[in-house]
Amino acid sequence: MAFVVKSPLSTSHASWRQQNNLLNPISDLKIAKRVADRFRYRVPSVRKFVASMASTQVQSSPPTVPSKSVGIPIMVNGCTGKMGRAVLEAAMAAGLNPVPVALGGPEDAGKILDFGGKQVEVHGPSDRESVLSSALNDHPNLIVVDYTVPAAVNDNATLYCKVGVPFVMGTTGGDRELLYKTVADSKVYAVISPQMGKQVVAFLAAMEIMAEQFPGAFSGYNLQVMESHQASKLDISGTAKAVISCFQKLGASFELEQVQQIRDPKLQVEMVGVPEEHLSGHAFHMYHLTSPDGTVSFEFQHNVCGRSIYAEGTVDAVLFLAKKVSSNADKRIYDMIDVLREGNMR
Repeated sequence: MAFVVKSPLSTSHASWRQQNNLLNPISDLKIAKRVADRFRYRVPSVRKFVASMASTQVQSSPPTVPSKSVGIPIMVNGCTGKMGRAVLEAAMAAGLNPVPVALGGPEDAGKILDFGGKQVEVHGPSDRESVLSSALNDHPNLIVVDYTVPAAVNDNATLYCKVGVPFVMGTTGGDRELLYKTVADSKVYAVISPQMGKQVVAFLAAMEIMAEQFPGAFSGYNLQVMESHQASKLDISGTAKAVISCFQKLGASFELEQVQQIRDPKLQVEMVGVPEEHLSGHAFHMYHLTSPDGTVSFEFQHNVCGRSIYAEGTVDAVLFLAKKVSSNADKRIYDMIDVLREGNMR
């Protein structure tokens, strides 16, 4: 039996499979020449069952401006980066109110950025606590959004908890166990998620349900993982880590060091099939499972072009968190699955 979970992909994915010996000896993998064509595994004398479950390349629509301003004050730390900029633009379109200050690295200190007529001054590490405290004093219902760098995750979370400001942690990396402990000890409200794209989060939720209900279902299977992101992304994708964790619970043996990270633009175009116009912002993930005897293969794939899917999800997380703070909810630490379950997304 061959069970393939698939989505449209470019012919260039074939080279990745060949390099990683994914064409098993009794299967004839035929990939059509057109980008939108699908692939099939042919197993002689074995009935095949093919299911489609993954998404195509995703490009979110521009955000819709609400009829009434929400007015929630937000501070987007890391706003000099592309993700931070995308969040600020989406937040303003949704009626949120960026405060005129933000935190950044020493190289960004003193920069003044303009977002739709609103100016934001970036402050470096030396005065970050006083700047954040002052902003919270001026805006008591302030929500912080963090899109900085992995190395700053834990220090930033410690600062937010010390000052007592609710935050959305969109930055991946850092010591995640310490991150959760820091927030739990402080009683500060936070949304922490390695993935802010709502549709991808729904896929992750499905994976977690499968892992919980069918542990060991893929025992003995070989797992191979490829993820491609813009060259500026330094760490392994948090989404990939979460999916891999689910596959491990399902019985597949795999270590994070085995993830094939693609950051070379030439390889991204020729081997992965990333459109050139999205080399500076994309997330292509492929998870390939093969049975011990090579007769069964599964493939999960999700491709995202651009950053709007994450920016829109981050805005929903801010709105969700503001609601939890105002209602004095008992639970303090949330993730994007909680945001999805709330069902009040725009």
